[in-house]
Amino acid sequence: MSPLRPVGPSALDKMLTQARATMPWLRDGSSVPQQQIIRDFGRSKAKAVKDRAERVPQPRRAGMPKFKKKQQAGPSLNYTQRGFSLRGRRLRLAGGIEVRPVWSRDLPATPSSVRVYRDTLGHWYASFVVHADTKPLPDTGQALGVGWGVTETATTTSDAHDLPHAQHGKAAQAKLTRYQRMMARRRRPKGKPQTRGYRKAQQAAAKQHRKAARKRQDDGRKWAKHVVRDHDRVAVEDFKPTFLAKTTMARKAADAAIGATKHELVALGRKHGRDVRLVDPAHTTMDCGQCGARTTHRLPLSERTYTCTACGVSRPRDKNSARVMLDRAGFVPAGDDGVSPGRPMDGQAA
Repeated sequence: MSPLRPVGPSALDKMLTQARATMPWLRDGSSVPQQQIIRDFGRSKAKAVKDRAERVPQPRRAGMPKFKKKQQAGPSLNYTQRGFSLRGRRLRLAGGIEVRPVWSRDLPATPSSVRVYRDTLGHWYASFVVHADTKPLPDTGQALGVGWGVTETATTTSDAHDLPHAQHGKAAQAKLTRYQRMMARRRRPKGKPQTRGYRKAQQAAAKQHRKAARKRQDDGRKWAKHVVRDHDRVAVEDFKPTFLAKTTMARKAADAAIGATKHELVALGRKHGRDVRLVDPAHTTMDCGQCGARTTHRLPLSERTYTCTACGVSRPRDKNSARVMLDRAGFVPAGDDGVSPGRPMDGQAA
């Protein structure tokens, strides 16, 4: 037997050609999305090998691509420019497929590719890749510090721009619990197909999850647009909430959707030409936003008021963290009550 050799994208392309010649079901589909799957696999594998060779820390390391299970991943096809075309309001895909999508908005330019996928509710979407131009907003001369809190999703240096915790998941929990109990009663042993009643309850539970997620996304976009419209410079805490999934705050952290809200703020800031800086969150609850002094001990989460032993200032803990963000980014707090001008500190993120 010949030794096993690593198989790259070029070898997989040849194998695909041979497979299409011998498998009629594979030949019935267009070769464009099949070849694109191979290219996506090649990029994912190369990124994982590179991270491993460079000894990137495990939490930030890209994993090796895995097989998609039919029961756990919806179908997703990517078409490049030679695999799709737009005729008026209709989308034509390679293989003789023509659909008339419901457009959420007009495309600002000619798309370079489109990804067609199905969500957990069985709805099909077409996501176009379009070159986005910067749309600058009028200058305001204002700066804002943003910290992610416990009592509020986002706490800022301006009370008018705080984002309260809407608790959309908690509001949908009653209906969600009902459908999950229905699923538990109808669940069949592993290896046997689930009943129609189980699949119906599963669909209803997925609908509640998607409904709450869309509400969170809508709140995050509206808040981010409000922040970007009123401020030229925004210092954002580069907070990664993944570690909260293993704590007692997992449900509340997931309901707050901090990661999605931060993504919306950064994306809108870049779209409108704002200066958005991600700030290292280390020691933000220990530093004073007034004088910059650092305490000798960490504050427990139950203590919600920060009091500086050096200058004597006392303010809510999350508000103080937002001031520290503004200070570390090197922004001068605009309209603040007596806060000294921002001074760059170690660990400043550009």
